[in-house]
Amino acid sequence: MVIDTTAKLNGFAPRLRDAAWVGLDTEADSLHAFPEKVCLIQISIPGEDVLLDPLAGTDLTAVWAALMGKEIVLHGADYDLRMLYRTYRFVPTRVFDTMVAARLLGIARFGLTDLLARFFGVRLDKAPQKANWARRPLTDRMIAYALNDSRYLHPLAEMLGRQLADKGRDDWHRQACEQLIRDCTRPSAGPPADAWRVKGSHRLGRRALAVLRSLHQWREREAIASNRPPFFILGHDALVTIAERAAAHHSYDLFVPARFSQRRSYALREVVAQAMALGESDVPHPPCPQGRRQTMAERHRLSRLRHRRDRQAAELGLEPALIASRSMLVSLAHNWEANAAQLLPWQRELLSG
Repeated sequence: MVIDTTAKLNGFAPRLRDAAWVGLDTEADSLHAFPEKVCLIQISIPGEDVLLDPLAGTDLTAVWAALMGKEIVLHGADYDLRMLYRTYRFVPTRVFDTMVAARLLGIARFGLTDLLARFFGVRLDKAPQKANWARRPLTDRMIAYALNDSRYLHPLAEMLGRQLADKGRDDWHRQACEQLIRDCTRPSAGPPADAWRVKGSHRLGRRALAVLRSLHQWREREAIASNRPPFFILGHDALVTIAERAAAHHSYDLFVPARFSQRRSYALREVVAQAMALGESDVPHPPCPQGRRQTMAERHRLSRLRHRRDRQAAELGLEPALIASRSMLVSLAHNWEANAAQLLPWQRELLSG
């Protein structure tokens, strides 16, 4: 059922509030709009799978109230939690992330499609995955796809939960899910000031960096005005190439898309010209190297930590990075006391043993 009216929502909210368990997923239009928005919320409860339509204009306050105090089952919860917090300021009480559970069990193929095929013999139709979820009406195929993404979450969670308990890793999973909630429900400070330093910008000189920065800012404005993702306007590679060629006083005409309107082509060239005219004091510098030369003692500690991590990972059948990433090991080798608090308790225990 698609819930797209207040009457339908009012009828569903009490059933959601009384539900013994909840599976949830979301669909957004990140491939088709900018900024992206939540276009669909899939909810499964005992005996019922529904689609909430946030674009229908209904007030979803009753939904978030009904979910408080419940454990919500999701798969790869970080994106969904960030979107729900950003849009509705919703912070769940507890979550069970089936992807995290699968990884903690050492399952190499932990995508939802792979897990459902492995445990239930279910083959999902993933073709609508890149559909424009803001379009209405939804097709039958899109509805079926969306419902399947939440329908199997609870039985999958039950199966994975039993295996976690058998291996004594259920508390690891609880810690990871609590960390997910904390990480994904923090107020955003917005994009970093150096977000314009895209891949490939490291090779550019100062003047080219100035052009790149201006082009990146212009592209963001164009994306918002046209409600299209920035890469639809101009890709990263084109930004870097145009900036490099403009700074060298070479023609960049071939890298301006022919599909650009006269207005957009003119605006791009104006942005480039303005960046080329900036004074030296307004031209950005290449980023300072962030690295720090390790002492010999730190190298020895890093080697021991890496060996301990890899040995534990091999014995437990886990990806080593699940215990600690390389950058975390470097930080720990530099100062364990200052950085160990960033680890979850189970990770600290494995690295300390």
